[in-house]
Amino acid sequence: MFTFHRFFMLSVCLASGAAGMPSLSLADSQIINDVAPPAPRVEIAPPVRDGFVWSPGFWAWSGHSYYWTPGSWEVQRRGAHYVPNQWQQTGTQWLFVRGHWER
Repeated sequence: MFTFHRFFMLSVCLASGAAGMPSLSLADSQIINDVAPPAPRVEIAPPVRDGFVWSPGFWAWSGHSYYWTPGSWEVQRRGAHYVPNQWQQTGTQWLFVRGHWER
């Protein structure tokens, strides 16, 4: 129990620290792939939470295959709107654009 509690607290601290970090530029967050991602999974968004925006789940690329990453809450930023993670087709390739905030 104690080990789980320490692990949980460490995870919360790391996650909250990462939330305060500036977002990466789009040039740093792109993955180009020749294999199309699977169709998005149907994911029911949870009820609205004040001060947070729901970022839906997406297919991430491991370097060898796709794996599903469930949705998560993003801390809301005043004067900005959240653009979720997405794959965009560019010719015959697929470009991953990491979720980010735009003003």
